[in-house]
Amino acid sequence: MDTKLREVMVYLLKNYPFKAELSNARLTKLIYLADWKSALKYKRQITGTRWKFDNYGPFVWDVFITATSFPAIFEVENGTNSYGEKKTLIKLSDEKYQTNLSNEEKAILDFVINSTKPLNWSGFIQLVYSTFPILISERNSYLDLVELANLKEKFKIKGNKTEE
Repeated sequence: MDTKLREVMVYLLKNYPFKAELSNARLTKLIYLADWKSALKYKRQITGTRWKFDNYGPFVWDVFITATSFPAIFEVENGTNSYGEKKTLIKLSDEKYQTNLSNEEKAILDFVINSTKPLNWSGFIQLVYSTFPILISERNSYLDLVELANLKEKFKIKGNKTEE
């Protein structure tokens, strides 16, 4: 189990201002954005997640599995979104849980929070799909974010505001 992933999940759940928006899908993509930003800035991901580009963009089951594996820390709640579709909300069970993240990791997570909090679901997904790994990769492929960050830098390819 990826301890760093658990720490990142707790940090985002504590600090994201709109808790009702933190579905499994949104939380997973926030973590993707943090891993991508870290790959760009520090040439390493924050988490050990092996990202896959599937029909739903960058997605893995690791977030859901981590949430259900630690019921003392996380609560998983099934509900529906505003379109009547099923949604799995992830919440903190233990608000007092203290994360063990570096200041640079927290800064990246804060950047991701601040960059995404004003976005509705459509704008959020548009941002995720505009990232370099998604733009150049084939569906159902694994995304080596560090390698892709090096490629982006090598060819000096400009990206969206979260990639600069």
